[in-house]
Amino acid sequence: MTSDALAAAVAQFGNPRGYLAVASIGLPPRSAVEALTADLAAWAAADRDPQGYDPVIARTRAAYARLVGVPEDRVAQGSQTSVLTALVAAAVPHGAEVLVADGDFSSIVFPFLQRPGIRVRSVPLAALAESITDQTWMVAYSFVQSATGVIADNAAIREAASRNGTFTFCDVTQTAGVHPVDATLFDVTVCHSYKWLCAPRGVAFLTVGERIDPLLTPLQAGWYAGDDVWHSVYGPAMHLAHGARRFDVSPAWQAWIGAEQSIGLFASLDIAEVWAHSSGLGDQLCDALGIPQQHQAIVTWADASGHDLTSLSTAGIRVSGRAGRLRASFHLWNDESDVAAVVSALGTETLRG
Repeated sequence: MTSDALAAAVAQFGNPRGYLAVASIGLPPRSAVEALTADLAAWAAADRDPQGYDPVIARTRAAYARLVGVPEDRVAQGSQTSVLTALVAAAVPHGAEVLVADGDFSSIVFPFLQRPGIRVRSVPLAALAESITDQTWMVAYSFVQSATGVIADNAAIREAASRNGTFTFCDVTQTAGVHPVDATLFDVTVCHSYKWLCAPRGVAFLTVGERIDPLLTPLQAGWYAGDDVWHSVYGPAMHLAHGARRFDVSPAWQAWIGAEQSIGLFASLDIAEVWAHSSGLGDQLCDALGIPQQHQAIVTWADASGHDLTSLSTAGIRVSGRAGRLRASFHLWNDESDVAAVVSALGTETLRG
């Protein structure tokens, strides 16, 4: 039975039947649309100033910290995962090894590949834990794989990393908001909130554990990384914030207006309930299509020709195609009618794999 809190959250999204593309871009809750509309009207009426956004950003940071289970001073804000990943990549010692997963999202792989003087080794996701050695300085991977929806064996990866003294870097962009996340279990996590957290694009987060914190340099420090933001707008004196906030970048103000509503909404929910609902619909779709249950909110199957993608799009069902596979992603607003719509558009006479 759906809890009252989840039912109220679902009502925030109207009736977006056939929308199975949250793995590409989330939908805004009504409260976010209303807040953004009001903010744009205030801006147009010359009734906005930069300082007025600071409390919004602080509240949103606090909500995200609650969502992933870390203190607020362990959370930095940014605009994109690749930018935040680059900050971590810059800390890798010369000659050190970073282990990544084959086919992982480029924003958490390319910044390491761009670092001269380090070794980046790629292995299949299933072999990630067993491939960690005492020569591996960091293992960097996604909690949920973007192309396939597969959930990494986080416990095995963390255990192997701990045994070998390896730092852990986990991208939770395809996780936070639909699957429970405990960021304290990793040295570093990154997250862009425009997918499962349903925020405007341009609001991303970095969590930094105490063990790795002293090794990171705030290379992108600007005025918003200052201890007192509005007394940090001119140099050369530099007094950076304590904790992870010293890694902050200047915010895209309007995006945070929507993000406050969206992230606050998800921080108020039992995310385990959201996962049970979303992955349960995923398994229902697998059963209906005659493929093995994947136990995922992102359900994928081979569609190299794009035939199924075309069929679903023609039927008005929004999905996506990635790496030669059809990707259908379920979130809290979906229900069994969305499963039925996919089956109706595709038919079940041909098994998918």
